[in-house]
Amino acid sequence: MKTSLQLKMGQQLTMTPQLQQAIRLLQLSTLDLQQEIQEALDSNPLLEVAEEHELDHQDKDSHSDANSQSDDLSLQNNNLSEPDERPAEELWSEQIPEDLSVDSNWDDIYQHTPTSASMPGPDDDYNFENQTIAGDDLYDHLMWQLNLTPMSERDRIIATAIIDSVEPSGMLCSTIEDIFEGLEEELSTLDDPLEMDEMMAVLHRLQQFEPTGVCAQNLSECIVIQLRQLPEDTPHRKEALRLVTDFSDLLATKDYPQIMRKMRIKEDQLRDALMLVQQTNPRPGTTISNHESEYVIPDVIVRKDIEHHRWVVELNPEIAPRLRVNSDYASMVKRADNSADNNYIKDNLQEAKWFIKSLQSRNETLLKVATQIVEHQKGFLEFGEEAMKPLVLHDIAQAVEMHESTISRVTTQKFMHTPRGIFELKYFFSSHVSTNTGGECSSTAIRALIKKLVSAENTKKPLSDSKIANLLKDQGINVARRTIAKYREAMNIPPSNERKSIM
Repeated sequence: MKTSLQLKMGQQLTMTPQLQQAIRLLQLSTLDLQQEIQEALDSNPLLEVAEEHELDHQDKDSHSDANSQSDDLSLQNNNLSEPDERPAEELWSEQIPEDLSVDSNWDDIYQHTPTSASMPGPDDDYNFENQTIAGDDLYDHLMWQLNLTPMSERDRIIATAIIDSVEPSGMLCSTIEDIFEGLEEELSTLDDPLEMDEMMAVLHRLQQFEPTGVCAQNLSECIVIQLRQLPEDTPHRKEALRLVTDFSDLLATKDYPQIMRKMRIKEDQLRDALMLVQQTNPRPGTTISNHESEYVIPDVIVRKDIEHHRWVVELNPEIAPRLRVNSDYASMVKRADNSADNNYIKDNLQEAKWFIKSLQSRNETLLKVATQIVEHQKGFLEFGEEAMKPLVLHDIAQAVEMHESTISRVTTQKFMHTPRGIFELKYFFSSHVSTNTGGECSSTAIRALIKKLVSAENTKKPLSDSKIANLLKDQGINVARRTIAKYREAMNIPPSNERKSIM
């Protein structure tokens, strides 16, 4: 191949560090944003959190300033335009535009990966109020009971191997035969070989541990263990034990007529036995958990203004602190000084201004998008899911004059608090299905209608997917049977044969 020189003309998008920062902050979740703000506060000495009494003073001053239009934002910084700002700063500082654009018409540059909660280091202050009590998991709970149980060393080794095979649900993940094979070579001797009866004896001992039903080999055994723990005079205990022990296959398929015929009992007796079975826990291990509670912090709060009959959208003031520039450090900037200390203050001052401006731009964009979503989904706020309208990213992008990729960033992992609960912003977007009158119905509304029909059905004759499709067609909504099945599975609603019940 011959080497040659070529001259080409083209256009290339150049992203400044400030624009990259604004886009990155735009797509951060609330927890990630708080972590980002804390890192900025730690690394930039000119950035600080405004105190409460200073915020009140700033709010009073802002009401008298007609040019201030972003007072309601949680990260507003009025100190950037205070009259005591030195003229020397204006001579060297870069002019920050009023509107910091975070919109783009290219694919997402940053892929958001949620960060895990930071753990306290050895140098961090220990705050007892912020610490959560970590309880024992199921394994520790079973080992604690094993240590309190008198048992030979040989049986203790068997019991430890069985406990090692217990899943978090409380069931055994390995068969007792597999556990036997793993211990046979270790425990067997010429005079005393390991036998299966020995394994079963230890297993039955462990099945008496708490929570009741733990160390079961299958679901039937788990339920039987819990039923046997009940007093013998418990009504319908005998029928329930026989039902689970001998007719578990028919019970799984809900073939109640054949169960009544084989057990020679009446419908009311079968109903009482089923009620007793349903009181058991098929996953007893879940009662012993070590999972910490996860809380969702809403970014936007929506409330109804009854007096003016309108919905008001506000940013949550608790999601992030209000920041400002430290005026004492900013006043140290000297115009003609090129020393390392002076340049350090200059750079950090400019970074602080851009960071605050990026936060303001993020909140302005979030508030603008949330307001348009509420404007489109007033029916949902008034009447519930059945009144949800079809909505796609393109609709909001046109309303706020931004690109769809920007709307996607704004609505990812951002939550809205409404009188009907807390929802992710993406929840309000859904595809549409045509109606007989030429209109459109959102997929969310169809799911709500399916849930409503299933909840009101006769449990002895549950509605099939075809029947649900016909009922929706009578309401003017054309939905195929396979679409009903897809929506039903997405809502974890079992098929009609599994929903059948005699109760």
